[in-house]
Amino acid sequence: MEQVVLQLKRLGKKKILTVPFHVSKKPDTLRALIEECVTQEVQRYNKERVEIQLIYFLTPSEIQEQSESGKIGFGDIENKTPAYVNEALENAFLAFQDGLFVVLVNDTEVKQLDDLLHLNDKSVISFIRLTFLSGTYW
Repeated sequence: MEQVVLQLKRLGKKKILTVPFHVSKKPDTLRALIEECVTQEVQRYNKERVEIQLIYFLTPSEIQEQSESGKIGFGDIENKTPAYVNEALENAFLAFQDGLFVVLVNDTEVKQLDDLLHLNDKSVISFIRLTFLSGTYW
């Protein structure tokens, strides 16, 4: 199993989340990278919906941590509907083509889904989500 480093960013935010990500093999195209990421995230998402916690108590330290973010909760998941990999992949590819996010490999933008990726052990892959201002003038 190979490991790549992903940086997740949002336009206009200073916080950068750096995540080590395990892949079965190094992806050779952007399409393969997105497929691997989306498939693993759908599996993780669905797993959270299946696992049931009977009784969950918050410790004082958990209450303190959550109060700093402004919301204290038990982590209950209301929506138990599973996600489907094929739909998620279609959405991810469409979002990329529509310019909702960009992908950089070692600070070089990857412009097409079938562009070749030249990854090595020190490669850093950045996903930057572009967010738009809400509201209109018309």
